[in-house]
Amino acid sequence: MHTCLLAQFFMNWINEAEQIGVRLTAVQQEQFSHYLSLLMEWNGQMNLTAVREPSAIEGRHFLDSLTCAPLMGDLSGLRLIDIGTGAGFPGLPLKILYPELRLTLVESVGKKANFLRAVTDALSLRDVTVLQERAEVLGQQKAHRGRYDWAVARAVAKLPTLAEYLLPFCKAGGHMLAQKGRRAEEETAVSHRAITLLGGSNPKLHPITLTDNGTTIILVKKIKPTPPAYPRRIGTPKKTPL
Repeated sequence: MHTCLLAQFFMNWINEAEQIGVRLTAVQQEQFSHYLSLLMEWNGQMNLTAVREPSAIEGRHFLDSLTCAPLMGDLSGLRLIDIGTGAGFPGLPLKILYPELRLTLVESVGKKANFLRAVTDALSLRDVTVLQERAEVLGQQKAHRGRYDWAVARAVAKLPTLAEYLLPFCKAGGHMLAQKGRRAEEETAVSHRAITLLGGSNPKLHPITLTDNGTTIILVKKIKPTPPAYPRRIGTPKKTPL
């Protein structure tokens, strides 16, 4: 696409981001531009996202990811793990916004993990770890269990399953964040038992009106340790939700 058109798309998106208090420096704008170019290039070789148009990628992926930021506060120096991140959402946009964030991206598909490493290198992002692994495995490892300030996910699984993926990673006082669609309230209503069992507080729902994605952000604080049995072995949280 012509450079001038790409620049126009970016100005529209930047203006929208400023409506929620997200102001990007010139360096960050360039990083997002490079990210967009890489995503479009790699998407021609593999299915990273069904969204193809630059303006749609900005709205449905970049902007939607950054709507988390006002609810999370300054992430500088904190540890965040993004489970099932796919093409890097919401973790990489948050890392661009907060360069000092200590980010771990978890993606079980090898080609997607390779893309994440390529983006990290191309954008010169430091303190980013890309792991090709399943959440059920990492959640039982001492190096990751109870080690993170934030555990996040976007469009990975229904909320009871997602809670079993995310809460084991959170340290005491940390938070789980789930970006959900139009059934967020319905999913939350059947998730209280699982969240309580896994050590979480009552979930708080935050509908996002800036984008037209129908996104609701669900926040859960970690208030007690997750029992050792969770997460269960690979596949069980999805096949047999709590």
